[in-house]
Amino acid sequence: MKRITVFCGSSSGSYEIYEVIARSVGEELANDNIEVVYGGAKVGLMGAVANGALAKGGQVIGVLPNFLKTKEIAHQGLTELISVESMHERKTKMNELCDGVIALPGGFGTLEELFEMLTWAQLGLHSKPIGILNINGYYDSLITLVDTMIDNGFIKNIHKDMILISNKVDDLIDKMKNYNAPIVEKWISKETL
Repeated sequence: MKRITVFCGSSSGSYEIYEVIARSVGEELANDNIEVVYGGAKVGLMGAVANGALAKGGQVIGVLPNFLKTKEIAHQGLTELISVESMHERKTKMNELCDGVIALPGGFGTLEELFEMLTWAQLGLHSKPIGILNINGYYDSLITLVDTMIDNGFIKNIHKDMILISNKVDDLIDKMKNYNAPIVEKWISKETL
């Protein structure tokens, strides 16, 4: 894996552990010679990931919509900062640049980015590994929701296998390196449950 996109909050969250682990994600990726692609801000978990990678000599590419440059405060110390016009263009560019995705804690934007990548994988538009770093049990409820979706016939159990989950970054990266995308149609009928 050459590059991993990291989706995470532009806020630091309520607990110090989020920022500490976000920084360690950047450090671990740099130590593993994996370039970081992320949202381009210097604040919150986004900034912590970038700073962690940069501190270890890693390469960091930020992708930031023009209208967020002042709100999210563009990181000026990156290897490259790519300006785009819209949030959709941001996600498209981040997908184009990466070989896989890791989601850290974040808000609506992080979830939207994560679910768009999952949807694209489910539809067969890419076969990249998608990881969730479940820091402090942050994503436990989301994992339960995915099980509810399966139990109620809205996604197949094999589609849950597209979500690689760990609470340790090195373990998650190993899972991503060994990932093989499931080959199954998205559509569900009563006959295919």
